[in-house]
Amino acid sequence: MKAIDLFAGAGGFSTGARMAGVDVAWAANHWPAAVAIHEQNHPGAEHACQDLHQTNWADVPAHDLLMASPCCQGHSKARGKANGNPQHDASRSTAWAVVSAAEFHRPKFFVVENVPEFVSWSLYPAWCSAMEALGYSITPMIIDAADHGAPQHRSRLFIAGVRAKHPLWLNVPKRAHIPASSFIDFGAGNWQPIEKPGRAAATLARIAAGRAQHGERFISSFYGNSTGGRSIARPIGTITTKDRHAIIDGGRMRMLSAQECRAAMGFPADYILPAAHRDAVHMLGNAVCPPAARDVILAMQDAA
Repeated sequence: MKAIDLFAGAGGFSTGARMAGVDVAWAANHWPAAVAIHEQNHPGAEHACQDLHQTNWADVPAHDLLMASPCCQGHSKARGKANGNPQHDASRSTAWAVVSAAEFHRPKFFVVENVPEFVSWSLYPAWCSAMEALGYSITPMIIDAADHGAPQHRSRLFIAGVRAKHPLWLNVPKRAHIPASSFIDFGAGNWQPIEKPGRAAATLARIAAGRAQHGERFISSFYGNSTGGRSIARPIGTITTKDRHAIIDGGRMRMLSAQECRAAMGFPADYILPAAHRDAVHMLGNAVCPPAARDVILAMQDAA
């Protein structure tokens, strides 16, 4: 099976496809740094750095599977007060590139990943109707990456489509959970004392609550609504595009390293990341979890 990857980013979909035995022939993204990283990790694919609204689909190789992870910022509830604002209309409209590509190439299969709020988009019914007008039957499902071999709770919508009269009946078996302790290296990193001048009172309060629940070693969210901590015996919470998770070890603390974020996302240990920590975390936080993509694609192959 041959695939293309729209909005490829750091390459989570492509990596998951490769895990499932699929050849990724072409990948595109608008961010040059992301395209460069994808090309280093997937040198066998053709690469394009462009706005996918402007793509000439005749330049894209024929394929069996179209994979796409359109921009999610316009849908995500994590945007807070900005969620749903007109400023995100352009972000939401990226999903139409999937329709455009499918109309030209008519691949047998497609799979789209996004936040669960994608189905609340006012144009989601129209988007589904457009894909159905092209002959596709659609199977949407919510997948938690922790159920598929990534040591991270990350619930995402996967929409599987097949060009057929009836939708795919997908069996995506759940796997055993992997704890955060599997990737945290307590002997590495830039540790700082928890008790230091300038430490925010809210941070100290979260750490104190986490210590009462989990002892001396646990994970604490550096921002957000979390009031306590998370046991390292569980998968970590969702990896985001900014440093969020602090590791607490007795009287010291540090943020996750880019390498630990990579492991939490389920990328291979030798997967090349940007040299700059900020860019690496941003790309990883935007990526598709490869193990989740792998299991969805395997289920599609089995059901076909």
